[in-house]
Amino acid sequence: MKTTQFDINQIVRENVKGLKPYSSARDEYVSDGSEMIFLDANENPYENGVNRYPDPKQRSLKELLAAQKGVSTKNILLGNGSDEVLDLLFRAFCEPKVDNIITLPPTYGMYKVLANINNIEEKEVLLTNDFEPNVYKILEAVDKTTKIIFLCSPNNPTGNSFSEESIIEILENLEGLVVIDEAYIDFSSKETWINKLNTYPNLIVTQTLSKAYGMAGIRLGLCYASKEIIGILNKIKPPYNVNELTQQRALERVKNVDQVKTEVAAIIKQRDELVVSLKNVNFVKEIYTTDANFVLVKVDDADKRYKQLLDEGIVIRNRTTQPLCENTLRFTVGTEVENRKLIKVLRQL
Repeated sequence: MKTTQFDINQIVRENVKGLKPYSSARDEYVSDGSEMIFLDANENPYENGVNRYPDPKQRSLKELLAAQKGVSTKNILLGNGSDEVLDLLFRAFCEPKVDNIITLPPTYGMYKVLANINNIEEKEVLLTNDFEPNVYKILEAVDKTTKIIFLCSPNNPTGNSFSEESIIEILENLEGLVVIDEAYIDFSSKETWINKLNTYPNLIVTQTLSKAYGMAGIRLGLCYASKEIIGILNKIKPPYNVNELTQQRALERVKNVDQVKTEVAAIIKQRDELVVSLKNVNFVKEIYTTDANFVLVKVDDADKRYKQLLDEGIVIRNRTTQPLCENTLRFTVGTEVENRKLIKVLRQL
């Protein structure tokens, strides 16, 4: 496919095309900072900081993100965690019992869950043994009802980033959408695909404040795409999907981007030191390349080692049930003190 021929109207669901979105009180009147009496939204008039509805378009936060990412606010959608953003994509573009999506296991498990919830067929095309997309088999699995391909890069649970050549080949040969999940991009030396939005109109990039920004508790997911795609998603999102407290905390954190970068640098340093230390653990058979804030390793007996670490008060993730991940454990990079304790316990087992 020539991406210049991509037409979003050919893949959006018919019922969504004609949908008129709900217009909230805060859509109809946007404050300019003037002192006003608000009697339009049936709110409790006694001020406590959260008695008013939040900005349904999250304008202040989007303006800051747009400036940092070099895009327009019209290219941004914010959601109640990335999972809401992903669910909106299913509901906007995938017709239940008709369409299908393609995932590349081992990968983030919510793609499958959301496909099942929305009654959409999920086609699985395993990654290669070196955890790269098998482009030939992916394109072979595509048919006229394939609406979305999900690429998690850096990938969870493997940790590696996919090759640029593979992603470009998929983008240029799919008449549907390509979603690149960049939850871990801040820990990678690779460039974000947000910079390619103008090149590929079928490209969608999702990010999150849960990882590098350390704000998993506020639940804020970010979606970057063409203004046409964002416009469709805005039609179906709940009017106040991002609450006031989340918007306030996110704005404070995103403004303090230098502190985020300092923390990310510290995590990367600890990650590299953890990888070196793991090489000296006798039951570790292989350490996989990582571009994320975690390390996937193959061990002699994952179930046994997982239980041993739990007994020592250390919680990790056992990924041995995932395709291509037999006897693997996933270690999130902790603080220097936490990592030192982890290595000490591993060497004693």
